[in-house]
Amino acid sequence: MRHARCRLRAMERGDVELLYIWENDPQVWRVSGSVAPVSRERLLQFIEEQTYDLYATRQMRLVIDVEGVAVGSVDIFDFDPQHLRFGVGVLIYAPEDRCRGYARMAIEQVKEYALNTLNLKQIWATVAEDNVASRTLFEGCGFRLCGQRRAWLNRGGEFVDELEYQCLLR
Repeated sequence: MRHARCRLRAMERGDVELLYIWENDPQVWRVSGSVAPVSRERLLQFIEEQTYDLYATRQMRLVIDVEGVAVGSVDIFDFDPQHLRFGVGVLIYAPEDRCRGYARMAIEQVKEYALNTLNLKQIWATVAEDNVASRTLFEGCGFRLCGQRRAWLNRGGEFVDELEYQCLLR
């Protein structure tokens, strides 16, 4: 999948060091739901096991590549071919790479893939209410707020709501 400035590509063995940094950063855990570190060996295994067959695995991780530099990733998950939908999440890791349009370009490519390749009806995402950047991103990409889970996410004893977003493609 390609856009003028960035493309989505399959993970490669050479991405293991970046994935190791991203997956083991507690700040990323805050939005990913992870609570434990991941080894390089496990990440290599994850990369090698990727078949990029959504119908078999129901999930796929793609690297956001900007002119040959990996700046983040897109996760496609909970693919449901019966109901023609999947969930999506996006990470732009380095603060200096955020707010440059990369996540928006990646989400637009995912929407195009979902509609034109998979012939899906919709994509959905969940976002913590306090994650203003992600809320702005998804709303700017045509996702509409469709639900709210009260006090859903535990932030060290403080609970925040989780918002459900949905993008109807056709």
